[in-house]
Amino acid sequence: MTHIAVLGSTNMDLVAYVAKAPQRGETVTGREFRTIPGGKGANQAVAAAHAGADVSMIGAVGADAFGSQLRTTLEHSGVDTDHLRTTEGPSGTAHIVVDDEGGNEIVVVPGANGTVDHLAPGDEALITSADALLLQLEIPLAAVLAGAEAARRHGVRTILTPSPVQSLPPELLASIDLLVPNEHEAAALTGLTDPRDAATALLDQVPEVVVTLGAAGSLYASRGAEPLTAPAPRVTAVDSTGAGDTFVGTLAVALAEGRPMRAALAWASTAASMSVQRPGASSSMPYRSEIDAQAASNTRHTS
Repeated sequence: MTHIAVLGSTNMDLVAYVAKAPQRGETVTGREFRTIPGGKGANQAVAAAHAGADVSMIGAVGADAFGSQLRTTLEHSGVDTDHLRTTEGPSGTAHIVVDDEGGNEIVVVPGANGTVDHLAPGDEALITSADALLLQLEIPLAAVLAGAEAARRHGVRTILTPSPVQSLPPELLASIDLLVPNEHEAAALTGLTDPRDAATALLDQVPEVVVTLGAAGSLYASRGAEPLTAPAPRVTAVDSTGAGDTFVGTLAVALAEGRPMRAALAWASTAASMSVQRPGASSSMPYRSEIDAQAASNTRHTS
């Protein structure tokens, strides 16, 4: 079975559902509130596990009720948590407002994630055993760099989601095989608003780029080849939280299994389109059998 290692964050998502998100200084009435396990690292781990991979999570939770719930959720999703540390203090939280159009606004409070600033004993050996390492930026950059460099030393494919977006040091980019920003992150990293131009510019720093474009699908670019685009299935979004993580986790599995990039993008887009039709992040992520069935249906309807 494909083995995916994830080095990243675990958060409890505190989600308020509203008709319209409040403006600055405004108070609105919400219709529902949920606590849902999330965090970009944990979300990608759950997505990859649901997509059929053997997944290991490297990170930290707090010594609180949220920490216990986060660990249990990962384990119930089939994610190995032997390298998920428990630290003193609170777990990370994400405070999310979701409007009726499925859009969201998010404030992340790192909590225990802020303690993940290095690789612990055994982490590098775990990374070495993986087919791919998934990275994001909700833990200290020092740990992201250490993980990427460990993967590079051992020939393990590294996939970085540059979110929350920030300036990326050259030594980190030198250890990244595939960068997966959304169109806003790609623009922030390059200063270029056109996704194709931004992807081309990013190829000066990494060998492969996938820019996710929301409902418009995704754009893939690699050095020495023409860019390709992959459309996304047309659906009505209920909650877009975690859609990008669903895409990345599923894409990592597809690529590790040896699928061609176009087919891998289509499979990942199918999974992401299914997730936005369900509330929550990790709770919305489809299983492999569901993705395969929906992908087959999409093919029938477009052929």
